[in-house]
Amino acid sequence: MESVIYWINDIVWSKALVILCLGTGLFFSFRLKFPQVRLFKEMIRLLFATKKSKEGISSFQAFTLAISGRIGTGNIAGVATAIAMGGPGAVFWMWTIAFLGSASAIIEATLAQTYKEVSKGEFRGGPAYYILKGLKSKPFAVLFALATIISCGFLLPSVQSNSIALAVEKAFNVDTVYTAVGVCILLALIIIGGVKRISSVAEIVVPFMAISYIVMAFIIIGLNIDKVPEMFSLILSSAFGADATFGGIVGSAISWGVQRGIYSNEAGQGTAPHAAAAAEVSHPYKQGLVQGFSVYVDTLFVCTATALMILFTNQYNVLHPDSGFLVENLPGIEAGAAFTQNAVSIHFPAFGNEFVAVALMFFAFTTVMAYYYIAESNIDFLFKGRKSRYAIWILRLLILVSVYLGCINSAKVAWTLGDIGVGLMAWMNLVAILLLYKKAVAVADDYEKQKKQGLDPQFNGTELNLQHAEYWNNSLDNNTKHQQ
Repeated sequence: MESVIYWINDIVWSKALVILCLGTGLFFSFRLKFPQVRLFKEMIRLLFATKKSKEGISSFQAFTLAISGRIGTGNIAGVATAIAMGGPGAVFWMWTIAFLGSASAIIEATLAQTYKEVSKGEFRGGPAYYILKGLKSKPFAVLFALATIISCGFLLPSVQSNSIALAVEKAFNVDTVYTAVGVCILLALIIIGGVKRISSVAEIVVPFMAISYIVMAFIIIGLNIDKVPEMFSLILSSAFGADATFGGIVGSAISWGVQRGIYSNEAGQGTAPHAAAAAEVSHPYKQGLVQGFSVYVDTLFVCTATALMILFTNQYNVLHPDSGFLVENLPGIEAGAAFTQNAVSIHFPAFGNEFVAVALMFFAFTTVMAYYYIAESNIDFLFKGRKSRYAIWILRLLILVSVYLGCINSAKVAWTLGDIGVGLMAWMNLVAILLLYKKAVAVADDYEKQKKQGLDPQFNGTELNLQHAEYWNNSLDNNTKHQQ
């Protein structure tokens, strides 16, 4: 069975998907004139510019909900895995997919807002919605919804819980079974409350956990500030094959850097648009820009901080795909959170392992919360207003089973299953947003046109002749109740 899982993953994460991820980001970056640079100040302004309503959450809450999905195991264990499989050069390709992927994230979030709808008193949206309404393809939309429910409801949560269990076991010597039970109980208490409770928890926990982790990383970086130029030089030379040690694994650096970058920041994957659709804004592009900024926070800040900590302290191994270890600084230790725990412990031996375990617990736990919301949104899409109570309870049970099994099972299979889930969603979502690019670009151009006129952009879908954007078709009436 394991060999079949690895075979499927090799097909899903072939070079074609790596090229598609990079190419899509590059295409939208040029087509939108690099909004990730040009509109950076606007991204930050919009982050705090809107308030929640009875149907939707604020831009900041949607941002934290998306960040709770982006900042997780990928930032701690994922970075370590990228270095282990692709060398230090993999970090550069994580930066690359973050920069280019920010444009993809802007587009997918803009589309999610454009085609969102109100269901059971809350905004709902995401790739399944814009595939159905924008591309008018029900089979494609249903296929994406089913893949997302399976991925977010079963494949991906086990990766997060596995990392929690291993880190807690290393730091506190707690049996993984006890960790599994504890995480399941906490998760059950939150997911029954729905998106409003999830966003309320994320709004408090995410900034706290991210700031705490980044502060710790900056302290370690500050203690090694003289090594920063050397580390950046190592990353860049390894990325392009100029380093003597890592020159032979450039292909692995690109592949694992893009793969772990997508896993971490989710740009173009199709998960974050669900949170973007839940926001209350007066123009879809506003939330698109906010979501683009969240990619920066995830990869350029958090992942870079983790990478530097690991590289400063030499607490990593690097595998050659064919000939064993290129670097083996930690005999007997597999790639994962242990690299980061060891790196922090070098400087703070009294609490390094424990600190990383607690940070990872927060990161991974809020990510699982976000996965639940995404899966629930797609169940709502499939049932279209019909009673879905039993399906929701099946999902809740499924995600709790996944979390439990992830805690007690091996890491390799859990990560591979998670990669398959990410890859399947990315394939479908990237194809969808490329097919819908004209509509997304029209919405973006409408926003910038109004900004140039000195207006606070208000969106009216009928003016752009967008069919099936029901929520915005009467936007002149809707905008009277927006709190800008």
